[in-house]
Amino acid sequence: MMIDPDVVEDHHAAWQALAELLTRSFAAPRILPADQETALASVRQLHVAASSPLGALALNSGGILLHDGWLRIFGGSPSPDECLPSILEVNDFPAAADDLWVPIAGLIVAHDVLGGVFFLNGLRPAAGRPGVPGEVIYFDPSSLQWRRMRMSHGEWLDWCLSGDLPHFYNRRLWPGWRDDVLALRADQGIVVSAPPGGGQELAAADCVTRTVGSMADILARQLDAVRLRGRRLDGFLGRYPPAVPAR
Repeated sequence: MMIDPDVVEDHHAAWQALAELLTRSFAAPRILPADQETALASVRQLHVAASSPLGALALNSGGILLHDGWLRIFGGSPSPDECLPSILEVNDFPAAADDLWVPIAGLIVAHDVLGGVFFLNGLRPAAGRPGVPGEVIYFDPSSLQWRRMRMSHGEWLDWCLSGDLPHFYNRRLWPGWRDDVLALRADQGIVVSAPPGGGQELAAADCVTRTVGSMADILARQLDAVRLRGRRLDGFLGRYPPAVPAR
């Protein structure tokens, strides 16, 4: 298929710059292949330039897995082999392309294995979400609260690839976490259950239990927990296609 030059202007330079960061990264990145036709349609529907970090990522990858799959960054096409949805699927875009539809509230750009959500604020962030337009924020499953990252999407990508990500999770990492995470599909996560009075901030402690769950179920449980606290979480935390049997 011929690439539309109006859509992908200068995309080679943008992707090359990002690819160089990936090559030098300590985060053990794995770039998932993209279906070109689907990826191109995603860039059009996202209404972003392919020369932007978001556009280059969507056009050239089916997602990126970092730290053996702890962090799953969504690309422009789904990755059936890894069970990772595309950025359009996880954000529940209209099934049919619609040039008039724009994600004005923002975009989910990544999930972590604990059900944390990295969200890029749009031009009109939903009420109750912190940050400014164009800023990446984080839904923390340990507190069920949004946190400001104070980074643009490009800065956030640089940070993800810098190798500093484990410091962000601090005590939530446990001995052997890499092996546990590596055994998962990208539509699976880790459910952390703490004793009364505990929390996921104690995820590395011996007193917690960790079980494998589908990302769809983990995200739904977090929404239910927010509602049980009497709070409203505008929007949603991401959608996954129907689960397939575990491998």
